[in-house]
Amino acid sequence: MSLSDLAPVHLDELNAAAEFMNRVDRKYPLHQRAAEAILDCLPTGTRVLDIGGRTEFGYTSVYFDTTARDSYLLAARGRPHRFKVRVRHYRDSGEAFLEVKTRRGGNTVKERIPHDPSALFEIAPEQYGFVNGRLAAGGIHDIRPQRLRPSLETSYLRTTLLTADGRARLTLDRELVWTENGHSLRAPRLAIIETKAGPAPSSADRTLWYHGYRPQPISKYATGLAALHPELPANRWRRVLNRHF
Repeated sequence: MSLSDLAPVHLDELNAAAEFMNRVDRKYPLHQRAAEAILDCLPTGTRVLDIGGRTEFGYTSVYFDTTARDSYLLAARGRPHRFKVRVRHYRDSGEAFLEVKTRRGGNTVKERIPHDPSALFEIAPEQYGFVNGRLAAGGIHDIRPQRLRPSLETSYLRTTLLTADGRARLTLDRELVWTENGHSLRAPRLAIIETKAGPAPSSADRTLWYHGYRPQPISKYATGLAALHPELPANRWRRVLNRHF
């Protein structure tokens, strides 16, 4: 079974299913060919996001951090409360959103507001209240949005799928590129499968486990920054860095 054999799911339905933004994310970095083989093994009834006959779409994300790299270091040191602030640009539609992701324990909460697509590298002063409020709700009280600066740009192609029961989403990201100050790093053989569900593993997770893959710590922001800056602490992502970079 290939992607072309899957029934489509439309964007409105996918967004409705994603209302559970309080979720557990499980990430599986693997070789691109292995990732494509996993998609062929997904259970019957899995559907793929289809917009105008297309199932793969371009994404760009600009991550913001303090000059002390607080966002990166909280993740690198495995702190229970950590955060990411980014502007995500959907290149095909032209839309952009300012997103704040916080992690408390094992749960990830993401909230977002519309953003000016012509200002991907800026957080506007009128958006400070949103960022500050979402960080505080996630237990982050000592980071002010005025201190955040563009830190790293990532781009990739994404395919999104919905499990047959509608309880989980699955994304496949490939052709990943990280750019910092005009210098780009590519990982052409790396693909990242990510499942987004409640605490119980989804049918997609069980398929990955059956084929010998287990979730691994990986963050596009943190892993890319660690690859570009070997002097940074990166034990959490060492296995991925050694295997794919």
